[in-house]
Amino acid sequence: MAYHDPGEADPLSLHGVVPPTVTAFAEDESVDYEQTAAHARFVVDRGVHGVFPLGTNGEFALLTDDERDRVVEAVVDEVGDEVPVIAGVGAPSTRRTVARAEHAEAVGADGVVVVTPYYYPLDDEAYLEHYRQVADAVSLPVYVYHIPSRTGNAIPLSTLDELAAIDNVVGVKDSSKDVPWLAQAIDANPDMTFLAGSDSLCFTGLEIGCSGMVSAVANAVPELVVDLYEAYDGGDEERARELQSRTFAVRDAFKSGGGYMSGVKSALELRDFDAGPLRSPLRAMTDDEQATLRDRLEELEVL
Repeated sequence: MAYHDPGEADPLSLHGVVPPTVTAFAEDESVDYEQTAAHARFVVDRGVHGVFPLGTNGEFALLTDDERDRVVEAVVDEVGDEVPVIAGVGAPSTRRTVARAEHAEAVGADGVVVVTPYYYPLDDEAYLEHYRQVADAVSLPVYVYHIPSRTGNAIPLSTLDELAAIDNVVGVKDSSKDVPWLAQAIDANPDMTFLAGSDSLCFTGLEIGCSGMVSAVANAVPELVVDLYEAYDGGDEERARELQSRTFAVRDAFKSGGGYMSGVKSALELRDFDAGPLRSPLRAMTDDEQATLRDRLEELEVL
């Protein structure tokens, strides 16, 4: 067994590249469910190992509960027979989170990703009770989504140890960018699956024991990140390092105007995939910003 294999507690054995797929919008910012499903198809046809609708890239916090439910249905219907679909179901309240998780299970999602509740600060018992209630409500595997820079809530390592003891809580998608935290979490919980949640840490995550990565770059250039994972998995660490360097550069290019989520949708447009605008108050790249992005991605030979 390789150190970067999934945890034995994880029935899905999540590994490889799992993009946080985008939510496509029409020009009036209504959700385009057909195109949202088509984006899942876009990445699956290019070799990814799973999909994660309604992550940060899926603009989940800007959607209504009904819209979120319909996004999960659309993605499951399109690719659910081919790769694991782990649906983002997190919300500030436990009640809403449980409802979204129950719906995801009912429509055939393979697992649920539960971002730590945000806005209000939580203590250890609040974390534990929240995840207990979600895990009790569904029979699906539950993956903790740790992104303290966005939620304001960082999970202490001692609390994660207690979360790992909850039935159904089988993995962590870590976007903290805190490598010592992640390394210690992996070391203390070898039966759990860990996914690196930042494109800056694809290679590093694999080195310290993650089984894969949730990659925003893979939303637009899945081939690059799939090649990185497969090189590492095949024992060619030198090539994996080179591909990580290119991933750094692509990530930086995405962030050159309007934020990286704007860059992802603009890069998709440059690849002849129209995911529409972002939902306000997020904004798309300007024409000048997109022209700069095109030049940079052409230099990097990823278009």
